[in-house]
Amino acid sequence: MRVSSSMFPNMLSQELGVLSRRLMQLQTESATGQRIQNPEDDPSAVQQVLNMQSESSELQQYQSNIATLQGTATAAGSAVSALQQIVTRVSDIATSAGGAVSQQDLDAYATEVSQLISEAVSTTNTQYNGDYLFGGTLSNQSPFVATTDSDGQITSVAYQGNTSVASAEIAQGVTLSVVSPGANTSGSGAGGLIADSRTGADLFAHMISLRDHLLSGDVQSITNTDLPALQADQQNQILYSTNINVAEGRLTTATTAAQTQQASLTTLISNDADADLAQTITSLSQAQYAYQAALQSGATILKQSLLDYLQ
Repeated sequence: MRVSSSMFPNMLSQELGVLSRRLMQLQTESATGQRIQNPEDDPSAVQQVLNMQSESSELQQYQSNIATLQGTATAAGSAVSALQQIVTRVSDIATSAGGAVSQQDLDAYATEVSQLISEAVSTTNTQYNGDYLFGGTLSNQSPFVATTDSDGQITSVAYQGNTSVASAEIAQGVTLSVVSPGANTSGSGAGGLIADSRTGADLFAHMISLRDHLLSGDVQSITNTDLPALQADQQNQILYSTNINVAEGRLTTATTAAQTQQASLTTLISNDADADLAQTITSLSQAQYAYQAALQSGATILKQSLLDYLQ
């Protein structure tokens, strides 16, 4: 086969181009720590990395949802704890009123119960991150509205929320709610914090009834009606608080699972996309040596060829 005088320079140019591109690739890997710079570098690995990155983004969203729910649960738990203290005190008053006390004492108790009713209304209208906690999914308005008489006494408290519950996804296909509505008299669905027909709870109505019986001196109604009703309110709030605690436990478990899975994905992504720095540096040195050797060989051969031509 006849070899033209231009074949070697062309072959040398092609070889130097290949070595140059390899050098650039290795230099980039060494500088960035990334084995894959472009999809064509390793199409299969790129697809795997993209899939894992998508899954990682989902996990990050789950963790964000969990963090929001945890904050909501903490705020709701604090509000429920405050309500439990109110109900405990009101029940103590009802118990004390059943003894031999004067009307003056009953009036003093009535004044305290009135203050506790106002405090309870404020507590049930607690907000977290700008949303009302106990209005169901109607979180943009106060769930409980009090009506007062000419003396400023609360005569009734109306619920203007709904019985729906907000939820968020904490894992693939798993949603969770941490707060139930403030009232639910439908007989089904999530339990109501203040009023629930299934447990006999109706805290505001029961506190108002107690206050009115204190003012009228009706000790018998306090003992036979108000005290048992308030005990039902206490049990209802214990159930509500328990549900929040259970939800918080599930959130803790979900957080651990998401973090573990996230760490595993990060390792897998690194294995596919990150460069082995030690191997990269070794390969870079070899490529640099090969490139220099090619330049030197080419220079020697081309010089000899030129001398042959001159001779």
